[in-house]
Amino acid sequence: MIIFHDPRCVEYSAPGHPERPERIARTVPLLKDRHPTWEWREPRPASEKELLLAHTREHLEHVANTKQDFDLDTPAIRNIHQYALKSAGAAIEAARAALGGECAFSLMRPPGHHATRERAMGFCYFNNVAIAALNALESGIKVAIWDFDAHHGNGTEAIVANNPQIKFASIHQFPAYPGTGRKSFANIDNYPIAPYTPRNEHVDIAKRALDKLLGFEPDLLLVSAGFDAYSGDPLVQMTLEAEDFAEFGQWLSQINIPIAIVLEGGYSDELPELIDAFLSAWAKR
Repeated sequence: MIIFHDPRCVEYSAPGHPERPERIARTVPLLKDRHPTWEWREPRPASEKELLLAHTREHLEHVANTKQDFDLDTPAIRNIHQYALKSAGAAIEAARAALGGECAFSLMRPPGHHATRERAMGFCYFNNVAIAALNALESGIKVAIWDFDAHHGNGTEAIVANNPQIKFASIHQFPAYPGTGRKSFANIDNYPIAPYTPRNEHVDIAKRALDKLLGFEPDLLLVSAGFDAYSGDPLVQMTLEAEDFAEFGQWLSQINIPIAIVLEGGYSDELPELIDAFLSAWAKR
């Protein structure tokens, strides 16, 4: 297992914001203690060329230069551009490591799956998983994206929609932020789940979504791994437990194609344990 992580990603914060440094700061020592043989690598920042596959030049300049908050959830924190570049670079490096035969996980912040081609939103500045996917396509492969974050991956959907080399699936609570993801179309499969849906039904839907993605016969599977579908998460009303995320990891351990995983949401105090349950099951492949 290779963990792409930059310790400096915990250096920024906004008062009272749920996407807080502790999400990562508490996860790192737990993983290092329980898995001393896992390899840790510091990612490089994504290049402008890599970012432009998913975003407009105007958006890149806006993230780099704005002094005003992008929205109520997405503040214009000092140096956020540099942190976002590293987070996008980690996703790209994780995908490349996967294609080289490794299990790779990006343990970074900020997350990315709400960022659209032209807009930062929902705690996200650059769309890490979409950037990684579009860069991977340059080698002539097909990519599937499995997004089990509790919120719809609206930015990823908007960026990859109608691309025949990509298949995207999002399993998410509806209604919930950002209010999208009700319908499927073209290469986009959306699985809206009502609040308080029984966990066995949620797990069955996630498995069906993954199986359908695999029917696309991708050469690379990217996972937007959000752990906010946990029953104790403060932002939504979903019902999954640690055992369910472990089951997700077990499914991935049985898939014989390259897989890279990118951290998205998850805002409960139990996040480190949820990540460990998921990665530990996956690492048994």
